[in-house]
Amino acid sequence: MANALGLVLLFFVLLVAAARRSAAAHAYGDALHKSILFFEGQRSGKLPSDQRLSWRRDSALHDGAADGVDLTGGYYDAGDNVKFGFPMAFTTTLMAWSIIDFGKTFGPHLTEATRAVRWATDYLLKATAVPNVVYVQVGDAFRDHSCWERPEDMDTPRTVYKVDPAHPGSDVAGETAAALAAASIVFRSSDPAYSQRLLDRAVEVFEFADKYRGAYSSSLHDAVCPFYCDFSGYQDELLWGAAWLHKASRRREYREYIKNNEVVLGASECINEFGWDNKHAGINVLISKEVLMGKDEYFQSFRANADNFICTLLPGISNHPQIQYSPGGLLFKVGGSNMQHVTSLSFLLLAYSNYLSHASGHVPCGPSSASPAHLKQVAKRQVDYILGDNPLGMSYMVGYGSRYPRRIHHRGSSLPSVRAHPARIGCKAGTAYYLSPRPNPNTLVGAVVGGPTNSSDAFPDARPAFQQSEPTTYINAPLLGLLAYFSAHPNPSDWSYD
Repeated sequence: MANALGLVLLFFVLLVAAARRSAAAHAYGDALHKSILFFEGQRSGKLPSDQRLSWRRDSALHDGAADGVDLTGGYYDAGDNVKFGFPMAFTTTLMAWSIIDFGKTFGPHLTEATRAVRWATDYLLKATAVPNVVYVQVGDAFRDHSCWERPEDMDTPRTVYKVDPAHPGSDVAGETAAALAAASIVFRSSDPAYSQRLLDRAVEVFEFADKYRGAYSSSLHDAVCPFYCDFSGYQDELLWGAAWLHKASRRREYREYIKNNEVVLGASECINEFGWDNKHAGINVLISKEVLMGKDEYFQSFRANADNFICTLLPGISNHPQIQYSPGGLLFKVGGSNMQHVTSLSFLLLAYSNYLSHASGHVPCGPSSASPAHLKQVAKRQVDYILGDNPLGMSYMVGYGSRYPRRIHHRGSSLPSVRAHPARIGCKAGTAYYLSPRPNPNTLVGAVVGGPTNSSDAFPDARPAFQQSEPTTYINAPLLGLLAYFSAHPNPSDWSYD
């Protein structure tokens, strides 16, 4: 036991020393600005006059029209031209959570971050305008993925997919309710009327999700799989939606819902996962704040689950088989697009560390314990890796630093802009650009790519290696909170080592 404690202490000392050496190495505020700017490159619909990534133009201006609804706007989730509602809603929730917990550290970037949230919520309001219906996807993903064309040129079917009482989707509807509820908190002071509209709609969408239970992957399997199948089931999204509605509304009914459904909906399951598919770890961290603030002792089990989850992420403490670290120090989970795990799990580390700090708490991990400062340092190490502190010495954020991915898997970035090439580029005509070894002509500033997907810290800067080179909105969303916090608190001396 003494040896184990000694190793943990040594690891922490090394982390602190490394942090002090590189405390001023990164311009976190600049990275935050760029990370928000990335969302402008993912915009769909009619672009505003103050659009800053000027190589983008209007696109998908008739989405939903054939079905008699307006589904223009929103975000393309990644390097393709489909609007997938499930990851878009999760992205919205995480952007909102970043602002809720770390808004005071966004500084001059708070306004642009709030605008990024609103671009998503304006779309989600359209997608939920019909009672007991949630429009969850625009675009035939198979046809879209068979082309390499700019969003401004796309001519693949803009097929609309929805869930309703006959074709339930509690997962995507529950996440949409969570997004609307979380965003209502963001706008509570700046736009009370809009905030109330978001909260009212969140209530309606959650009622639909809970009343008509089922997985959207079953209802819409041929359209959404294998792209965004829900592998974890819809139960976690119902708890997640209820948790955010409780936070946004403070209504007792949502507290009772969580209490009555905790076991039925599996709050303790798969707690080492958090992402667009699996919300379990996020649920436990979010609800634990109630316990740590002394507001609700009933939810002690959620704090125990959160503690267990945090322990699985700590190098030198965890022996969890699903969590590994590369030789260069990157958190690594088996599967594609590893940076989505890095940013989302690091965000939870940071959020939980703040909750613990306010409660003067620690995380018990077997014979040892971890302080809030320890959690912050592990999270910061991941952020620094993304920004360039890695064996390759390259930033995985496009446009940050002197060396970053130049051949990202992204149609709009890799094809000539409309300004440079006004003529239409057809579906198959884009293949030559896709296969070209040349760097992308348009810089998608702030995009964070999937990064190394093996434990050797290797990265092929090539468009066909999409698991490594494709950016996604849900990689960037939790990064906003991380960058905001470390821009305001770059030095370990700013943290509490209680």
